[in-house]
Amino acid sequence: MRILSWNLNGIRTIPQYHPWNAFKDWDGILRELGADILCFQEMKTTRAAIGRNFAVPDSFDSFFSFPSSKGGYSGVAVYTDPTSALPLKAEEGLSGKVQPKPSLAGEERVSTCYPYAHEMDLMVDADGNTPSDLQVLDMEGRGLVLDFGLFVLINLYCPNETSEARLPYKMNYHLMLQERVRKLIEMEKREVIVLGDINVCAAPIDHCDGHLPSNSSTFWEHPARAWFHRWIGPEGPLIDVVRKFWPERKGMYTCWNTKISARETNYGTRIDYILVTPGLLPWIKHGDIQPSVKGSDHCPVYVDLHEQITSISGEQISLRTAMKMDGPSREAPRIAAKFWNEFQGKQTLMSTFFGKRESAKTASDKGHLSSPQSPLAVAFGTLAAIQSTTSKPMSPRHSTESHEANTARPSSEATAPDLKIASKAPGAPEPRKRQRSDNAPAGPSQPKKLKAGQSKLSSFFAKPSTSQPKDTEIIEVSDGETLATSTRSPTSTPPADTHDQLDADYRLAVELSASQENALLSQSEVVVAQSKDPSHSIHAWSTLFAPVPPPNCTVHGEPAREFRVNKPGPNKGKTFYVCSRPVGPGYDKGRSERLREEVDHQYKCNFFKWGSDAKRDALRTAAPRKS
Repeated sequence: MRILSWNLNGIRTIPQYHPWNAFKDWDGILRELGADILCFQEMKTTRAAIGRNFAVPDSFDSFFSFPSSKGGYSGVAVYTDPTSALPLKAEEGLSGKVQPKPSLAGEERVSTCYPYAHEMDLMVDADGNTPSDLQVLDMEGRGLVLDFGLFVLINLYCPNETSEARLPYKMNYHLMLQERVRKLIEMEKREVIVLGDINVCAAPIDHCDGHLPSNSSTFWEHPARAWFHRWIGPEGPLIDVVRKFWPERKGMYTCWNTKISARETNYGTRIDYILVTPGLLPWIKHGDIQPSVKGSDHCPVYVDLHEQITSISGEQISLRTAMKMDGPSREAPRIAAKFWNEFQGKQTLMSTFFGKRESAKTASDKGHLSSPQSPLAVAFGTLAAIQSTTSKPMSPRHSTESHEANTARPSSEATAPDLKIASKAPGAPEPRKRQRSDNAPAGPSQPKKLKAGQSKLSSFFAKPSTSQPKDTEIIEVSDGETLATSTRSPTSTPPADTHDQLDADYRLAVELSASQENALLSQSEVVVAQSKDPSHSIHAWSTLFAPVPPPNCTVHGEPAREFRVNKPGPNKGKTFYVCSRPVGPGYDKGRSERLREEVDHQYKCNFFKWGSDAKRDALRTAAPRKS
C-alpha cells in the first residue's frame, strides 16, 4: 500500500500539465498517481466551487477542509481507495472544534482528548496577546485527521512565514500540532503518521544554501527550525522516515521557486515530509520523493507499506487486518464529500441555474393561449414574402401606383403583417407575454399611407429608368487643353442667365483644382529628389521598428533575459532585464543578501536594467550610424 503527499498549489492547475491533461477526469489522475491514500495540500478552492469532478471521483472517497473566511486559499484534502484503505473516523482540524452540521457524536470523533490553549506555552503576538481559543488557529482549513485503525493520519498544510507578524500564528499552529500528537501517543496509545507541507527545513542538508558558512552557523536560530529539530529525530516522538532511507542524500528537495526557474538547477528546499511514530517502522517498506512529477511548485512524497509483517512473537499480521478492512462492510465517515447535500440531490447546485432548461410544455397544459406559430415568426414570414414580391425592379412611379393599389385593397388582402395582439380569451389566465389569440384575424392589416414627398423603401433598390441620350459640353481653359466635360439633358435646359452663372462657377472650380494638383506635384518632386538614395529610408524604417537588442550582463557579458512586472503597483507592465543564467547555490542575490566571498559566478549575477533604460542606451549607440 502506498501513501502519497503532494502540495498541489491549486487543484485546478494540475489538469493543465502533461501528462495529466491527457486524462478525461480527476479520477483518472488519481488512479495514475498509484496510491491508496492521497493527501493533498493547498487546494485553493471552496466547497461551493470545487465541483463534482474533484469532490466525488468514482474510485475514491474524499475528505476536505476549507478555510472558513478566505476563498481560494490553503485547504487540504484526503482521497482514499475504499477497497484498500477505508477510514474508520475522520474530522477536520486539530483542535476538535471544527464540526460539521450536525456536530460529530462522541463515537464519530477520532480522539477523546484534544489540546487546550491554557495547557500550552503559546507565543505572544506583536500586541503581547496569545490565543485563548485554539479554534482561531483552525479556521484556515489546514488540517484533516483520519483514523485507519493501525494508525491515525494527520494531513497538514502548516502556515508559511510571509512576514514577521505571521510568525506567532505559525509557531502557535506548530505547538497545537505537537500537543495533539502528544495526546494521541501518550494518552490514547495510538500510532501516528504526520505528513504534508510543514513549511520548515529540517536540517542544512534540506536547504539549497544550507552548506554556506553564513547559513549553517545560524541555521537553528529560527524558532520554527529549532522547534522542528526538537520534535523529530532522536530527541522527538516522530521520525523523518524518508530521510531515514536516504540519510546522506543531497539535493533531495521538494519545493522550488518557479518564478526564477529554480527547478531547472534543483535550487530548492525540502519542506514536505512524512513523519511516523517508531511503532510503525516495521510496516514501512520504502520512502522517496518524485521530483520528475510536474504540475506544481512541489513534488510528491510517498511511503510504501508492507502487506504483511511478522511480529516479535512470530505471528503473521496482514495490513488489511491491522487496518480493519477484512471485517463487515461499512460506510465512509460522515464528513466524506459524497454525503454532502449538494451531491445527494438535497441542495440545488449553482451550476443548475446556468444549464439548459427543459423544453416548455404546451400552452394547453399550462392554461395559456398560444398559436401554433409565434406572432414574431408570422411577422418574419410575411416580411420575407413581401421582399420576394418587391425584388423585381420597380421605378418610383410604379411604387406609388403599387402603394395606391394596396391602399385600395380591403384589410383581408393587405400584405403588411398585423402584429397587434388580441385580447385575452375568457377563462384563460393572464399570460406573461402578450400573445395572439386564436380568435384574432390571421391576415395582415392595411399599411399606412405615405406622407407627401415620402418614398417607399423598395424604390431605393429599383433599377434607374432609362432616359434620352445626353449631349456633352466641352470646356477649355486658356492653354487649350481639355480638362473636363459636363452633361445636360436637352429636355431640361436652364435659362440663359442660369447657364452663364453655372458655367463661370465650373470654370473657377476647374482652375483651382488644376493649381492644387500642380502644387502637390511639385512637393512630391522635392520629396523624391531628397530621397534618391533608397537605403536612407530603409535604414530609417528598420531602425524605428527594430526590436531593442537585450543588454549584456556586466559579469558574464551575455545577453540578459527580459521579464515583465505583473505585481500591482506603479511599475506594473514595465519590462526589465536580468542575467539569463540559472540560479544555483551561491548565486548573486545582491550585497544585502549574499556575502561577496560566498558568490558563485557560474550562476546568475545581480544584473538588473529597466527596459526603458536599455532602449535609450540602444538608441544612443545607433545614433552615429544614422548620421
